[in-house]
Amino acid sequence: MKKLKENIINFLDNHMHIAFPAPAIITLFIIVIFPVVYNIYMSLNKWKIGLGSPKFIGLQNYLDAFSDPRFWNGLKVMFYFSGLSLSIEIILGLLIAVYFNKEFKGSNFVQTIYIFPFAATPVAIALIWRIMLNPQIGVLNYFLSLVGLPGSLWVSDSRTVIISLVLVDVWKWTPMITLIVLAGLKSLPKDPYEAAVIDGANAFHIFSHITVPLIRPVLITALILRSLDNLKEFDIIYTITQGGPGIASETLYLYSYKTAFNFFKAGYGSTLIIIVFLLVLLFNVVMNKIRYRTEVL
Repeated sequence: MKKLKENIINFLDNHMHIAFPAPAIITLFIIVIFPVVYNIYMSLNKWKIGLGSPKFIGLQNYLDAFSDPRFWNGLKVMFYFSGLSLSIEIILGLLIAVYFNKEFKGSNFVQTIYIFPFAATPVAIALIWRIMLNPQIGVLNYFLSLVGLPGSLWVSDSRTVIISLVLVDVWKWTPMITLIVLAGLKSLPKDPYEAAVIDGANAFHIFSHITVPLIRPVLITALILRSLDNLKEFDIIYTITQGGPGIASETLYLYSYKTAFNFFKAGYGSTLIIIVFLLVLLFNVVMNKIRYRTEVL
């Protein structure tokens, strides 16, 4: 036993550069690399879960996807939902962060209350909003009736379902954007603001010509971080609508889940997941290049 301990100690001393990062590398392989590689392998196969073994078919699943109307619908819904929600969250997050950056009575309490939606579990939030958006018993239609406005079908209508889901997403995730931007605002230099005030600039000009340019790299970082989840949003959409009515709110990510676990087409479902992964990767590569150019300028 003593000899074994000495051998282990000697090995660690001689291979310290391998021993220290080994747990992180193994964890990364198990959690990230292996699932991605396995999904790529499965996307090259045709396999109906429970019926035989995977059958290699090459790129046929990818060709089938590009001729699948439901694939294009999922792609359109994904970009419509993500583009709208991300735009609103970035704008609102910036404006609220600018407000929170000022000292006012009760600011700590207000900020604490404000981040509650961000801290809540997505499924729990979705269940509450599903009741609130109910056309018959939902509180939102009750509020509309108080001001003399007609009620809405919200998520029960294909024309308003995406807007309703964006409302939920914005309510939950805008606090995250606000916290990131607020941290950036706290680190901005004071000299440009003092010079602008001396030159007679008003609040709008200070915001548009000083705050926004200085905070742009932080905004892009917040957009990248949020887009990683937003482009593959699942919890809120599945809990509230499950892609309905019909397929009006069925994103590509949700369609891939249904394909694999409802229709048991594991190969085709893996193909859709890989396409979503590549789209998210491409978006973030582009945004990182924009951020780098912004920081250089």
